[in-house]
Amino acid sequence: MQLIITDAWLAKSRAIHLSGTKLILSTVLVSFVLMLIAAMLYHWVFLKGAREGWPIVGSLVKFVVKDEFEQRDRFLRENLDVLARKTGEMQAKLTQLESLGERVSGLAGINPAIIKKVPGQGGVFISGRSLSMEELRVTLAELDQLTDQRSDLLTVLESRLFDKKILSMMIPSQLPVAVGNLGSSFGWRIDPFTGSSALHTGLDFQAETGASILAAAAGVVVTQELHPAYGNMIEIDHGNDLVTRYAHSSKTLVKKGDMIKRGQKIAEVGSTGRSTGAHLHFEVLVQGIPQDPQKFLAAGKHLPLGQLTKVSGVNPSLQSAVADITSRWAPSQR
Repeated sequence: MQLIITDAWLAKSRAIHLSGTKLILSTVLVSFVLMLIAAMLYHWVFLKGAREGWPIVGSLVKFVVKDEFEQRDRFLRENLDVLARKTGEMQAKLTQLESLGERVSGLAGINPAIIKKVPGQGGVFISGRSLSMEELRVTLAELDQLTDQRSDLLTVLESRLFDKKILSMMIPSQLPVAVGNLGSSFGWRIDPFTGSSALHTGLDFQAETGASILAAAAGVVVTQELHPAYGNMIEIDHGNDLVTRYAHSSKTLVKKGDMIKRGQKIAEVGSTGRSTGAHLHFEVLVQGIPQDPQKFLAAGKHLPLGQLTKVSGVNPSLQSAVADITSRWAPSQR
């Protein structure tokens, strides 16, 4: 490359020849000088002008700084809004989990206070670096996924426990009289009217006239009538071909089609029909076939075993027979 320099005063010209290496070095040198001059100008004009209060420079610096702060604030505000929404969603899900936990613990017979109790924590403190915004978002996403999994699991457990509780409420294991002594048991006996051997298809509970008769399990009243032999009689259908029968009552308090809760008072003890005195004749029928009610009453775990044995004369070993009987009328549970 050739440069020609002309001096107007001396009327002379001078030619300078630059090779490739010299040209590169010259370009680098000129660039460095320009950058140095620009840095000095920035320091002198902007920084010094801002410190000394030059109006134009100060306004320009304030505008640049303000724009930078606004961009930073906008970025932080957008990320905080996202984190706030995520936090709100997590709070809602945790409330749902707490509610599910209380219901599941109630169905499982566990004190809900144990679930709510905050576990103890401690240990040596080893400090670590602060989480970045991206790491915090990832952590929240993992917690969100874990919360969904726990919620699904608790929902399934609640459904299973609820089904199990409903099934237990449909099994006639509630004593049908609040106060009474067991008279005649299920099986063959001497008939009190004829004096001959006859099958007694239920249990006789001796009680005073007017004593409360309670539903042994939840169900629907399918029969409420005055029967020649059973007197004032009530039959409750518990589903799966399981029916309980309450006979000889002096007064009935329910009618056909009524929904009955477990332990609900449905009648009062009496001596109507083919009876020699005030008592409750209680039967359990599976597919229309009489069963020994003692085997079902033995499953009444809500009562102390001693009280159950005292009132109904139940042998605790009979509890194992309940599963064999219920498996025939609840095939869906097998």
